[in-house]
Amino acid sequence: MKNNIAVLFLLAVMAIPAFSQNSKSQFNPVYTGVTSLSIAPDARAGALGDVGVATEPDANSQYWNPAKYPFNIARAGVSMSYTPWLRQLVSDIDLVNLAGFYRIGNYSAVSSSLTYFSLGEVFAGEDGAEWTIKPYELAFDVAYSRMLSETFSAAIALRYIFSDLQYDYQDDMSPGHAFAADIALYYNKYLFMGSRECLLGLGLNISNIGTKISYDGGATNEFIPTNLRFGASLLLPFDEYNTLSISFDINKLLVPTKPSYEQFLEENPAPDVDEESRYSEYQAWLDGTGYNDISSISGIFKSFGDAPGGAAEEFRELYGGIGLEYCYNRQFTLRAGYHHEDAYKGNRKYFTLGAGFRMSVFSLDAAYLISTAQSNPLDQTLRFSLSFDLDGLKDLFRRR
Repeated sequence: MKNNIAVLFLLAVMAIPAFSQNSKSQFNPVYTGVTSLSIAPDARAGALGDVGVATEPDANSQYWNPAKYPFNIARAGVSMSYTPWLRQLVSDIDLVNLAGFYRIGNYSAVSSSLTYFSLGEVFAGEDGAEWTIKPYELAFDVAYSRMLSETFSAAIALRYIFSDLQYDYQDDMSPGHAFAADIALYYNKYLFMGSRECLLGLGLNISNIGTKISYDGGATNEFIPTNLRFGASLLLPFDEYNTLSISFDINKLLVPTKPSYEQFLEENPAPDVDEESRYSEYQAWLDGTGYNDISSISGIFKSFGDAPGGAAEEFRELYGGIGLEYCYNRQFTLRAGYHHEDAYKGNRKYFTLGAGFRMSVFSLDAAYLISTAQSNPLDQTLRFSLSFDLDGLKDLFRRR
C-alpha cells in the first residue's frame, strides 16, 4: 500500500506541469558545470530509469547513496562501469566509473569511486599550426558510512572534481577545480504484506554540496550539479526463487535558475539591435541580476523559490524515474524503467531496459536506453557494469 502511494505521488508530481503552464512557459533548464557528475554511471540503475537511492545495496551505491554500504551482504566489492556517449555520432566519447567498498566490522563501511569522462580528441589549429586536444572531466571521492540502528544508516562523502574543457590554447582559459561533499541517509526494514515478508527501503542523498567551478581564473564561476535525491523501494518475494522490486527516485537540482535570454528580451525590448549585440547585453544584464555572485550555499536555498514562472515552474524542475526489477534465484535479473524530465527543463524522457547475471564471484549487468523525446546522447546505446565480490574471490582461491 505504501509503495502504491509513493508511485501515485511520483506520477502526480510529473503531471503537475501539464496543468500548470502559463504565459511564462519557455525552455529554461537549470544550468550547471561538470555535467558528467549527473550521468548515471552503472548499468543496473541505468536499466531502472536512473533510479538507485533506495534500491538494494551493491558495489555501485557510492554514486546513488553510500549510506547503503553497511547493509551490503558482501564484505567487500569492486565494480567497473562503461558508458558510451553520443555513440551514433562519434566513437571516442565515453564515461568510465570505478567503485569499491569495504565493510568494517558489522556496522560501518568505507567506499570510494573514480569517474573519468573523456570528450574525445579535438583537432585545433591557428596560424598554420595544428594540435590535438583531449578535454576530459574527472571526479574522485571517498565516503564513510555507519549503521545508526538495525534499520537506519548515514554516510558522508568528500569529492575532488577536475574539469579540463580547453578546446584551444588560450591565455584566459584554464582547467577548473572544485571540492564537494555528499550527505546520505538510508532506511530499510522488513514488513509483512499479507503472508509475504517484504523489504522496504527509503533513501535520501544530497550530493555535490561544494564550491563553484571556474575556467577563467575566477572571473566567472559556474555551479556544480548539487542535487537532492529522494526515493523508495519495495521488494516483493513471490516464493523462494522469484522476487520483484519496484523503486522510484525524485530529484531536485539545488542550483538557482539562471534568468533566461528570453526573459531578458521580454524585459528589455530592442527590436532594431542585432542578435550578437543583444546577447552581449544579456551577459552584462546577467551580472546585474547578481546571478554570478550567488554563493553555492546561498544557491541551495535560493533554488527552491527563484524560478521565473513561480511555483508552477518550481514543480517542473522536479525530475525522476521509476523502475521494476525481477530476479530469479538471485542470479538472473530483468529490469525496466522510465525516466521523466519536463520539456521546459531539459526534456530527458526515455524508457530503459536491462538484464543482469550474478554468480558467487562476479556479476554482469547491461542497460539499453530508448529515448522518447528529441535526441538523447545515450539513445539506443548499451551500457555495461562488471562487479566482483572480493569475499567470493578469496574463497575461490582458498579452495584451490
